Amino acid sequence: MATLYLIRHGQASFGKADYDQLSDRGWEQGRVLGRWLAGKVRPSAVFAGDLKRHQQTFDAIAEGFGAELPELSQLPGLNEFDHTRVIEALKPAWADREAMAQELAGHDHPAKAFQLMFAEAVRRWVSDENAADYPESWSAFRERVLTALRQATAAANGGDILVVSSGGPIAVVMQAVLGLTDDRALALNEVIANTSVTRLLFSGERMSLSVFNSYEHLENESPALVTFR
Repeated sequence: MATLYLIRHGQASFGKADYDQLSDRGWEQGRVLGRWLAGKVRPSAVFAGDLKRHQQTFDAIAEGFGAELPELSQLPGLNEFDHTRVIEALKPAWADREAMAQELAGHDHPAKAFQLMFAEAVRRWVSDENAADYPESWSAFRERVLTALRQATAAANGGDILVVSSGGPIAVVMQAVLGLTDDRALALNEVIANTSVTRLLFSGERMSLSVFNSYEHLENESPALVTFR
């Protein structure tokens, strides 16, 4: 069986004008992962979504890897869901980023307050009871992610592949492989570390989990590199 290395992107720029950029720490996470993969993996193909943080994570991995990697193939189906629209459907006032920042600043723990609101917004989206409020329903999101994954494995020709994506798509894949409920899949999403590696064994459309959310490459380098947002 071949191995699919499913990688979450490096830390993005939360709180900045353009979230879809790796932070300095995110770049270093990618380089560390590349060094860790070197000598262990010789992928026959590499895939990623077309978000900037996906492309930049691949670039950082390639820098650390050293040896030549296959040319990156982009699959937009691997992109994350639009978290801003999901939040705004529950909290329309937060479409104004300044208003959101001011409201969060009033909490003792702004990051925790945001996470609680985000979790509530995602639960509302996943219920599919308010599908008309979103440009993409939870059901549609799951289907496009799994379609993209099938495209990647079909193109592998039996070889090992690297896939760079985001926490949401990785949780969807885990749900499909392990038969999880929506709630359990969402719980996994909350613990997936930046540049963590989830290993899946596959043959055709048969797929099984080998390792979930490994980030030992970061812990061995520096515990400060371990991030989840």
